[in-house]
Amino acid sequence: MKKTTDMPAGEESAVLCGRVWDVLIPARAGYLAAVSPHYDEVFHDVAQRTERAGSLGKTDIAALTVWKRLSAQTPWAAALMSLPETQVRAVTERAVTAARDTALSRSEAARTGRSIMSELPGFRTGDALASAVLTAAAPQRMAVYDRRVQHALDTLGLTLTHAPGRYGRYLQFLNDLLEHSGAHANGWTARDIDTALYWIGRPTQAARHSPAHRQTPTAQQAADQHKPAPAL
Repeated sequence: MKKTTDMPAGEESAVLCGRVWDVLIPARAGYLAAVSPHYDEVFHDVAQRTERAGSLGKTDIAALTVWKRLSAQTPWAAALMSLPETQVRAVTERAVTAARDTALSRSEAARTGRSIMSELPGFRTGDALASAVLTAAAPQRMAVYDRRVQHALDTLGLTLTHAPGRYGRYLQFLNDLLEHSGAHANGWTARDIDTALYWIGRPTQAARHSPAHRQTPTAQQAADQHKPAPAL
């Protein structure tokens, strides 16, 4: 039976989480073995600046766009760059505050921060870049969502719909996994889980060479794209 990300209660939930962890742990190991330890330096730099400033500016968002391998040759990028820096920081400051607000549950903080980010061009649809911003704001609490994460969830038989509030539901699922980690993943963060999901959701060798994979992605696909695995 296909499970949803609304986790069942009690023993059934623990069993489901245990099965997911059995897949996540080797996937995370595969990610760490294959991806350069320097790849996330840009993300860490942005996170450190955000920690000091309490907001993200246009330069920070541009850096995360490159980190996510997203296209900046789109109307939203021009619209965002046309806004005053003070306006961008005023919005992102509120989103940062929401992501860090421990009075809110992880999913509520994610939902609130995501809603605030939708006020800026480039953040009204798709969760890839918005989730990167929120994760830079609260690296120990938030996580990145993208189409590879979605593919991984589908592969694991877990349903996460595209209905409004998707990012909040995604973080609720990660929170449930962390609460039922037991001895499986001592010290893991939500961000660690998203990298494991990214690795599970990467294209297979056959898919990389298929005609469909070589097609130019749509704007929505580009908006939800995560960084591809580096060449080995």
